Amino acid sequence: MTDKLALAFGLTRTTMQHSFTEENYLKIIHGLSGAGEREVNTNAIAESTSTRAASVTDMLKKLSEKGLIHYKKYQGVKLTKEGEEKALAIIRRHRLWEVFLVEKLNLGWDEVHEIAEDLEHINSSLLVERLDEYLGFPRFDPHGDPIPDARGHMPDSQSQKLSETTIGKPVTITGVLEHSPAFLKHLDARGLSIGSILTILEVVDYDRSLQVKAEEGSIQFISHEVSRNILVQLTNVASR
Repeated sequence: MTDKLALAFGLTRTTMQHSFTEENYLKIIHGLSGAGEREVNTNAIAESTSTRAASVTDMLKKLSEKGLIHYKKYQGVKLTKEGEEKALAIIRRHRLWEVFLVEKLNLGWDEVHEIAEDLEHINSSLLVERLDEYLGFPRFDPHGDPIPDARGHMPDSQSQKLSETTIGKPVTITGVLEHSPAFLKHLDARGLSIGSILTILEVVDYDRSLQVKAEEGSIQFISHEVSRNILVQLTNVASR
């Protein structure tokens, strides 16, 4: 990146106040805590990061010293107010970049997560706000996840899991809980994406798989593992 371009977006060689790893930890702790509603234990973080517990402990000490988490050995971890703000800023950047990659570069929703993992660390408030404006201030990313606004506020979502939906009522797919490329490709292969309308016809007692009818009339079975990772909202048929 040229110096002029860097300066134009408020980027310098010292823009990053925290390392990529530190930022990833903040984002992971936020996710594991249920957006700050509960404390997170070290083992859960180690499992999520595929890192040894001892290494996780070292990183938690660093984050605690920087005032980003509340941490005491053998007790749960929780983000401080500053840590929560930084985690939400990272999530905001990640999800805006995913929108950009899908809507403007025509990448598939199964292709953008890893790229956005790198782009989320570009820490320029000017660039993020210009990106948000350019995209038309989206409220949700391509996977249906809410995008925090500049103040860290999340848009409301009334979604529930497809596996918990009432039989016979049309629902619209609004998001997914599983973001792996394999899962998203599986949905693509079955013609399921954000905005797809489904109606549950039957819940199979044996394995809790669902027989569903798509809006165009096709019928298929969806496994319980898949249905519990799809988010939906009731569809207002009268308004369609």
